Amino acid sequence: MDIKSNIILIGLPTSGKSTVGVILAKELGYDFIDGDLLMQGRAGKKLSGIMDDLGIDGFLKFEEDIHLELDCERAVVAPGGSVIYGEKAMAHLKDIGTIVYLKMDYSALKRRLRNAKKRGVALREGQSLRDLYEERIPLYEKYADIIMEERGHTLEDIVVELAAIIRK
Repeated sequence: MDIKSNIILIGLPTSGKSTVGVILAKELGYDFIDGDLLMQGRAGKKLSGIMDDLGIDGFLKFEEDIHLELDCERAVVAPGGSVIYGEKAMAHLKDIGTIVYLKMDYSALKRRLRNAKKRGVALREGQSLRDLYEERIPLYEKYADIIMEERGHTLEDIVVELAAIIRK
């Protein structure tokens, strides 16, 4: 597989994108870019506040626009979990990097994610966490160049395995 100069980590909220991203960036000597922090910095408020102000559709558009502006080399990027709804953003991310999907099962999501609204997760009115999971999985798989299964692996295991793949 031809690995591009950037590594883009996608996955559900709490899948470890930021944690794996920071450690992987250190391991590779790359920069680390957190899409959620870019959004918060631009808006001057937490994700939940952005969502309150813009609504879900506005939030998703804002997220897509932020990620369309990314221009980096030798970076590990952890975009927000809902970036996969933005086709233009995903085309851009795929163009500038290798997409790695950190795949987790529903039970792990449910156990780790205590308050989706407070966390700034893009849940539509009446949408359950299970609905969100079922809706997003095919999108993550569609865009992934590499799928890293979390089940049975620590985040450190994932970093070691990813670093080995990238260095090949």
